[in-house]
Amino acid sequence: MADIYAGLDADQLVTGEAVTLELPAASVPLRLLSGLIDVVLSVVLLLAGFLLTGALASDEALLGVGSVLTLVVVLVVLPTAVETVTRGRSVGKLAVGLRTSRSDGGPISFQHAVVRSLLGVVEIWVLSGVPAVISALVSPRGQRLGDHVAGTYVVRDRLALVLTPPVPMPPELAAWARTADIAPLPDRLAVSVRQLLSRGSGLSPAAREGLLTRLAQEVHPLVSPAPPSGTAPFALLAAVQAERRRRDEERLHREAAVRRRLTGR
Repeated sequence: MADIYAGLDADQLVTGEAVTLELPAASVPLRLLSGLIDVVLSVVLLLAGFLLTGALASDEALLGVGSVLTLVVVLVVLPTAVETVTRGRSVGKLAVGLRTSRSDGGPISFQHAVVRSLLGVVEIWVLSGVPAVISALVSPRGQRLGDHVAGTYVVRDRLALVLTPPVPMPPELAAWARTADIAPLPDRLAVSVRQLLSRGSGLSPAAREGLLTRLAQEVHPLVSPAPPSGTAPFALLAAVQAERRRRDEERLHREAAVRRRLTGR
């Protein structure tokens, strides 16, 4: 039986309670719109820079140097600085709700921004954006060439996070769970348990029972003492999930109390 819950998608992060937060890649039309905004803004800055250089330059040599500096500043320095300071948001991306992210979902650094800007000069300005569009269309994450080299991709930044309600503790296992030693669950197992408990109703009864039994077998060696004889797989998984959540909440409350005592706030 294929395990539809075993793996994590490449665009997911896992929180301490094994809640997956998806970072969906931006669509190509949104990327084109944000890129168009950035290009128009860059053209305006280039024209302003060239006009200023022409007004201030006293000879052709200074005009040439000023023109090159204008190109470098507008096409490389400014985009790099803006994306570094804003952690991946250019003006265009900010306008349409996008953000450049590392491949692992983290914020980009100066190195990522400068690589994207340098390759952007070639694929967007020199080659009129054709390689960037083709690469984005064939890439699963909509990455242009600069993203592939830098190890980045563009994600939708305006997302509403909706968490499913927590699984209640089965009353018959509450006393056992409070005293049981529950070892940390591997991230993939924890995510599989949470997803099956919260979304498993969409599966056929046979498939759901099969997954519950298999996951319960994987969780069973991680708890001590063993649950009462005859405990159903669903009840075991629900009890472990609920107890882990309760213990995490208690730990957070204790840490907050210590911080208040030490800092007075």
